[in-house]
Amino acid sequence: MAEPRKVGGVTYREAGAEYFDQRKLRRHAGVWSLWALGVAAVISGDFFGWNFGLAYGFGGLLVATLIVTVMYFGLCFSISEMSPALPHTGGAYSFARSAMGPWGGFTTGVAETIEYVITPAVIVVGIGSYMDSISDDLFGFTLAQPLWWVIFYAIFVGLNYVGVEASFRFTVAICFISLAILAIFYVGSLTKLDFSKFAIDTQGGWFTEGIPGIFYALPFAIWFYLAIEELPLAAEESSDPKRDIPRGTIYGLITLVVTGFLVLFLNAGISPGSKELATSGEPLLDGFKTIFGSGTSASILGLAAVAGLVASFHTIIFAYGRNIFSLSRAGYYPHPLSITHGTRNTPHVALVLGAVVGWIAAYILYKWGTGRVGAALLSMAVFGAVISYFMQTVSFVLLRRNLPEIERPYRSPVGIGGAVVAGVIALISLGALFWNDDYRPGVYGVALFYIVAIAYFAAMGRHRLVLSPEEEFAMSHGHLGGGLEAQLDDVPPAPTPGAP
Repeated sequence: MAEPRKVGGVTYREAGAEYFDQRKLRRHAGVWSLWALGVAAVISGDFFGWNFGLAYGFGGLLVATLIVTVMYFGLCFSISEMSPALPHTGGAYSFARSAMGPWGGFTTGVAETIEYVITPAVIVVGIGSYMDSISDDLFGFTLAQPLWWVIFYAIFVGLNYVGVEASFRFTVAICFISLAILAIFYVGSLTKLDFSKFAIDTQGGWFTEGIPGIFYALPFAIWFYLAIEELPLAAEESSDPKRDIPRGTIYGLITLVVTGFLVLFLNAGISPGSKELATSGEPLLDGFKTIFGSGTSASILGLAAVAGLVASFHTIIFAYGRNIFSLSRAGYYPHPLSITHGTRNTPHVALVLGAVVGWIAAYILYKWGTGRVGAALLSMAVFGAVISYFMQTVSFVLLRRNLPEIERPYRSPVGIGGAVVAGVIALISLGALFWNDDYRPGVYGVALFYIVAIAYFAAMGRHRLVLSPEEEFAMSHGHLGGGLEAQLDDVPPAPTPGAP
């Protein structure tokens, strides 16, 4: 790298060709691959996690889900506009970097890292719970939960390591399998549905916690959609990101609205009912047992239901790999984390690191935590998510106002108003995370990590930045495409406070 150059409060180095040769990605994904990536990333939310919100009454979770659906439409329309205008792997970090400078980019990026590293840990806890129940029913053996986690992390980090082609092919296949399993459940549940008895009467009414129950249930309602916003992370692996990412995002969100509300009504509306379902580690398997009995057929369908968890597990491993890769390539994280495999072009170092951190987080809560491990981890993941959401909606507003001239192949139909509403809901959801005593220690833990990460950036990270594609775009306000290092002195001040 060349001699450092100070710009504002950060220091940049010009990276040579060798640096970027070690950090290549490969284009492959089309619109339906991206749709599958978005749906598969979230589909586990229909199989596990959402049900913890039933502890606050079916009505509380239903209204919370309606509110969260509004938030995600505002967010996804905003992302669909920003991503083709800034088609880089950085995603949320890239949007905030262009809108709010390096500090905004880093604080948004690290929040998204928390979301995407902890979310697979939530899902693998669900996988372990399903697999233990199924293996006991079918084969008469069980494994310690942390061993199930190791097995599945090893398999799907390995699959992501193989290459983007294999990764997206598997994503498409597992997405359709997951949707087929849900379709079987929907049809079967209609034969046992007694919504009033099981969803309402077993809980003692619609709103067992009153209006505050809606507030308490918000983090669990988010689980129906969390990670649909990951599609911009595939921008440098998309065949046509300016066209395909907006389509994939909106098509995926509409799909998830349908599947989520069907699961909410039908899974809660059959025996054992919403009260018992609120503490279940395998709610869809409980539903299958109600429909088909507790014999082999239900366990086989439960094994198939693991496909839904695997779909999200695999695709969010993809997401944290790209998130860590982009922040490392730009120097916000240590540079070695962005090295990609020489022939496969996959960020293998980032993939392994995220798996290790996620497993450790799950194990700490499993060994020493209180309450349900999956629900505690879910709250930790949502902490990172809603901070990232708020920052992305702010980025949307600032980019609309301060960079109106950049090309926008897609424009949000709800505009600044939709982004503001989404941002407000995200902040309210952040407040809800601190309300539950059982999950508060985990939220405090990730909040502490967030603070430590910001301290690292203040002390060291901001002096090690590199002119990656995201940084070039931001530094030039969207006007320069390359060779920015030779023109830094000519770049006018950024229009937003804190940007260089």
